[in-house]
Amino acid sequence: MTKYVIHGGKPLYGEIDISGAKNAAVAIIPAALLVDGSCRIENIPQISDVTLILNILQELGADVRTVNRTTVDVDCSHIRNARVPEELARKIRASYYLIGALLGRFGSAEVPPPGGCDFGGRPIDQHIKGFVAMGAEVDVRGGFIHARAEKGRMQGTHIYLDIVSVGATMNIMLAAVLADGLTVIENAAKEPHIVDLANFLNSMGADIMGAGTDVIKIRGVDRLTGGTYSIIPDQIEAGTYMAAVAAAGGEVLIKNVIPKHLECITAKLLEMGVEVEERDDAVLVRRTGKLTRTNVKTLPYPGFPTDMQPQIAAVLCLAEGTSVLTEGVWDNRYRYVDEFRRMGAQIQVDGKIAVIEGVDHLTGARIQACDLRAGAAMVIAGLAARGTTEIGCIHHIERGYEDIVRKLSGVGADIRVVVTPDEDKQAQVG
Repeated sequence: MTKYVIHGGKPLYGEIDISGAKNAAVAIIPAALLVDGSCRIENIPQISDVTLILNILQELGADVRTVNRTTVDVDCSHIRNARVPEELARKIRASYYLIGALLGRFGSAEVPPPGGCDFGGRPIDQHIKGFVAMGAEVDVRGGFIHARAEKGRMQGTHIYLDIVSVGATMNIMLAAVLADGLTVIENAAKEPHIVDLANFLNSMGADIMGAGTDVIKIRGVDRLTGGTYSIIPDQIEAGTYMAAVAAAGGEVLIKNVIPKHLECITAKLLEMGVEVEERDDAVLVRRTGKLTRTNVKTLPYPGFPTDMQPQIAAVLCLAEGTSVLTEGVWDNRYRYVDEFRRMGAQIQVDGKIAVIEGVDHLTGARIQACDLRAGAAMVIAGLAARGTTEIGCIHHIERGYEDIVRKLSGVGADIRVVVTPDEDKQAQVG
């Protein structure tokens, strides 16, 4: 069993370099399926979700070559199989991007239902709505999602999303780049990683306009050719370290970021009394005084990101006064609250609303990460807490954070990875 052990109460000082964006990488790598030839993808984060999606492409027959620790060459030109391996796909939420990419490439796809973090019902009905509108038949049988373009190739059309969905927006884009005619997505999501996917595809020869607005137009082309593309910095990783400085105190320069992508996070930290200084490709975060309460509601970009909700909750636990946190995207994203309560947090949850009464300090405890971002929030709480915090199930955290222990240790955190014998296995042996 592997866990993080944190001796908290130490302010953070120094510099942290941000890796490539997880949410962009797990869509851009499947997009390589659409490219006729080799493409080089740079600034790839070293995280387990990226490893999984690259392994899936290799299982499908792609030639994946590592250039260096952040760069890979991917050549999918020899793939002839549109059936995705079940064991790998069920471990990662982003496996659903393979449906759009394979439909675009082959006009057919067989992909297991996606895995990843469980926030309650996370349907892909808007994805399927888009595929059907573009001329695909979609059904579920034998544990696989089966999709097939009735005319052998996807057809351009007009699609209005019932809700603003990042995944559906990106998946429909993937299905549309090689389709016949023009596809228009209305009520599209506007997150930075959607723009990054569009830029990647355009750099390979696609014709996509309007990414970053609520109307995206994709004019189908005959083929995409190879090229080189560098993934944007990770907005959520940067926000997580900003929240860590806010909770633990200190001063950290967070480098290799796009400050504009962080404005929704910066605004809330400023309200709480944290100093944030924007630079060209960095932000300096400083917290020396008390934290003050604020209210936060998660919304689609450019609103406050749902993927930062647990992390800001960790900071609000230490703010003077009563804060109200409203989850505006998912139905079940407060599963971490019981773990925070073990550390002395005062949180009451009613549906999508959490009322947080700030406490003077948190106290270290043994806790379990229940998903990726909640796990990161527990690291933040542990950094700020008095005493020792032990965090189990850290595989959740390593799905989305590259070298989190090294990066935090580099700014003065007392955090280490500890491997202990599995108690259940010991009992069986005994």
